[in-house]
Amino acid sequence: MRKLKNEELDRKSLNEFKAARKTPLIVILDNVRSLNNIGSVFRTADAFLIEKIYLCGITAKPPHKDIHKTALGATESVDWEYVESTIKLVEKLKKEQIKVYAIEQAEKATELHQFQVKPSQKYAFIFGNEVKGVQQEVVNNCNGIIEIPQLGTKHSLNISVSTGVCLWDFVTKSKLFNSEL
Repeated sequence: MRKLKNEELDRKSLNEFKAARKTPLIVILDNVRSLNNIGSVFRTADAFLIEKIYLCGITAKPPHKDIHKTALGATESVDWEYVESTIKLVEKLKKEQIKVYAIEQAEKATELHQFQVKPSQKYAFIFGNEVKGVQQEVVNNCNGIIEIPQLGTKHSLNISVSTGVCLWDFVTKSKLFNSEL
């Protein structure tokens, strides 16, 4: 087997990406500190044609060299917006009939493998601060909580890893790879 070269990967151009039908999912970063994590989330959002990223609270905004280092240009392809208050954003999205879920370890959380995606529904997933997670007030105002089950001794995953796991799960459950995006 031969590894493919970049030019053989048949990736979308920036214009093709902007015009493409997006995955009906919004990513919200709630007070994420690490610029590398932010860039990594952009890159993952690009990979799965995510509709938009909201950067909230202390989450840094592009352009920034450390975000760019891991985003590899995804800050240009993925739509994004800064909103100071995560809670106000959650309230706004819920009024727009978007189902908002915190990715968090909490009572009554739905384990990721049990989370069901409804085809006609738009969703938003909130990923929180590397130490404190998603703010409790934000968790309280979500439609639900999704927890990534873990089997080892550690109690959490890096936010960029959590984002990758959740976005891949959402896209596969949405059966988006079986239809043309």
